[in-house]
Amino acid sequence: MDYTGRLTTHLPEAVRLLMFKADGGVSIWHDGGSSVKPQNWMTPPTAIEEGDGFMVVRKVKGEDRLDIAISEVLSDTEHDMGEAAALEKDGVERDLQELLAGQPHWCGEGLRLVRREWPTDIGPVDLMCRDEDDGWIAVEIKRIATIESVEQLTRYLERIRLDPAMGACRGVLAAQAIKPQARTLAEARGIACVEVDLAVLRGEREPDLTLFA
Repeated sequence: MDYTGRLTTHLPEAVRLLMFKADGGVSIWHDGGSSVKPQNWMTPPTAIEEGDGFMVVRKVKGEDRLDIAISEVLSDTEHDMGEAAALEKDGVERDLQELLAGQPHWCGEGLRLVRREWPTDIGPVDLMCRDEDDGWIAVEIKRIATIESVEQLTRYLERIRLDPAMGACRGVLAAQAIKPQARTLAEARGIACVEVDLAVLRGEREPDLTLFA
């Protein structure tokens, strides 16, 4: 497997698991090392080309490309995970979404809610809002925001921006806590990060006052 894009990497011939998801995501795994992270992956949307002994995966937008040479197929299976397989938000995330839907200004000054669970073809974004200038703002809500949270919101934004009327849609990642690596990646992608306090949203205590010199 050869990857070209932001950098160039090569994986030698070995027994590997290739996973192709319905949303266009592709990941390559091996038996050993990290059990929670693939050796290489491509986030959707992608275009996949198949031939005799090879596969090519390309990002629909961008130069990222995976060239995969297949020497032997040990198993080829397909599983319909169904809607029930989707990760359901835990109680805290559900509460955060409901409370922020009623108080969207916590996600950004002047924001007003348009719709909860705004649909895209790869899943719903938690809140779709508009700002004071009538611009579109997609808000993804997490209890603890990680790099994968940023990747998820990035995928939603890619799909939303395919609509010319929403081509300038911006993203906001709202969470009780945001990992430093996630914040760095979000800022690099133009995604705003907002930490929210569940107790403040519930009116159980007053927000902390911050003094600026």
